[in-house]
Amino acid sequence: MWQSWTRRSDVRSLMKILTCSGIAGSYIHEKLGEGSKCPIFKPLNMHCETKLTKWKEEWRHLRFHQACAFCEAGRSPDSRIGDNDLRPISLRDGAASFADGAVSITSESTNTYAKGSTGEPITRYSIADAAAKAAPAVVHITVTLGDLGLFAGEGAGSGVLIHSNGTILTNAHVVAGYGSVVYKGKVKVSLQDGRTFDGEVVSFDLSSDIAVVKINSKTPLPAASLGSSRKLRPGEWIIALGSPLHLQNSVTVGVVSCVERKGSEMGLRGVHGAYIQTDAAINQGNSGGPLLNLDGEVVGINTMKAYAADGVSFAIPIDTAIKVMEQLQKHGRVIRPWLGIKMLELNQHVLSQLKEQDPAFPDVAEGILVPQVIPGSPAERAGIRAGDVITHFDGIPITKTNQIIDILGDKVGISYKVIVRRSHNKQATLMVTTEEARANY
Repeated sequence: MWQSWTRRSDVRSLMKILTCSGIAGSYIHEKLGEGSKCPIFKPLNMHCETKLTKWKEEWRHLRFHQACAFCEAGRSPDSRIGDNDLRPISLRDGAASFADGAVSITSESTNTYAKGSTGEPITRYSIADAAAKAAPAVVHITVTLGDLGLFAGEGAGSGVLIHSNGTILTNAHVVAGYGSVVYKGKVKVSLQDGRTFDGEVVSFDLSSDIAVVKINSKTPLPAASLGSSRKLRPGEWIIALGSPLHLQNSVTVGVVSCVERKGSEMGLRGVHGAYIQTDAAINQGNSGGPLLNLDGEVVGINTMKAYAADGVSFAIPIDTAIKVMEQLQKHGRVIRPWLGIKMLELNQHVLSQLKEQDPAFPDVAEGILVPQVIPGSPAERAGIRAGDVITHFDGIPITKTNQIIDILGDKVGISYKVIVRRSHNKQATLMVTTEEARANY
């Protein structure tokens, strides 16, 4: 209930509450002030009850949690304020209630700070809720590595159930091996609810670092929802789940630093595709665990970190992981069509610079520049040259490298029509036939 205030000290005490947050104070000063003189700081200029009603109307528009006022003033939420013994009782859900029935300031907001990807408000529990959705599907994996000289080693990592039939996605280096090291031991899978299963490595691809593990259960198992990594944006909140250093059911949080960090930028040879870069902590044991968005959907598979720096970790995009898994199920291996070219996406800024450097550069608004053609490759045999700009591939206008990759899919030995633009605006129509990529490509 709103009551009349009859003492100057009472109004001053309320003013302390409203203005101890610099932002809130500035807001009220701006909204209620008139020129250099602000009647809010002269309580007797207006009938007190009228003033309090106006404060209430303005306060409803604020999105600040009242707790920030006390923190910024160096007071705990339970401390008393001023000489009027006004003490906050509840600071939950954007509302502050005060003892003695003096005043109750409420807000229509419910701890709302921003909007999520689905338009839902982001609250203090958004990250916890997203993690809780996927947590039952996150598994801890241990692998007996077999005889490693004098000792039998054991490795550990994480994984995520993507189907109720027990299909698990994880990293190949967790369950299959890495480099020249091949694991031949048993795979044990532990769920968050305490159940353990014997796991079978169904298939794996060392190049993409993806493996599929299967466990058998008489009852359906929890499965995580899959999102799309192509919808990610730099700066978006993400969550990493897993078992770092054998610490199961761990949650770390960060943002997307880069949505498409290419393996070549990281100095990785023979690695196809790109990675999601994040500053979320991904440590030994996190490998194979899911990277989530705030909707609790899997958008990546955690895979590695940079040891020379903090906050530089990487995950395999879930779209890539699913394609690899589908090929493993279909062919038992991953088939990668090869053209033998390097590709660079063009935008207006890059085009302007290229045209300044070379007036003969083709007059195009978009396309894919070919900076290099591998000798002896299908592209070279087809007549594609370094400096060509691909504008159409298989009859489709091209602006992104992913378009060409999607068109190629897993098809080898197929011929495609390619339209390129060259210096002095010359155009050429060529036919290129794909080959399967060798390991070093």
